[in-house]
Amino acid sequence: MNLGKLCEIIDAEVICGENLEVIEIRSACGSDLMSDVLAFVKDQGVLLTGLVNLQVIRTAEMMDIHVIIFVRGKKPDAEMAAFAKEKQMVLLCTEYPMYTACGKLYAAGLSGGERYGCS
Repeated sequence: MNLGKLCEIIDAEVICGENLEVIEIRSACGSDLMSDVLAFVKDQGVLLTGLVNLQVIRTAEMMDIHVIIFVRGKKPDAEMAAFAKEKQMVLLCTEYPMYTACGKLYAAGLSGGERYGCS
């Protein structure tokens, strides 16, 4: 699924990132615990989270995740957006709660991280 389609599915607002139609996404993981992301996430293209701080960007960078979606209407501040842009990451936000956003993406065919203990 391309990132442009993903944005349509969850009515996402783009905070930073370009050329969304050419970015292909194969899987996603939803978590508010960055320790779980570090422990269980493998080969995930997207992280959905309600946690809004710089640690999310740092964790995503360590795990080679290039797209972060903030759920529940949460939005990163300018410092976070600038840091993500510097790291060439895409930041999105959606009003949907995590359960609903993950469900919509899963129903549209985006796989989860079940194989690795994260969903």
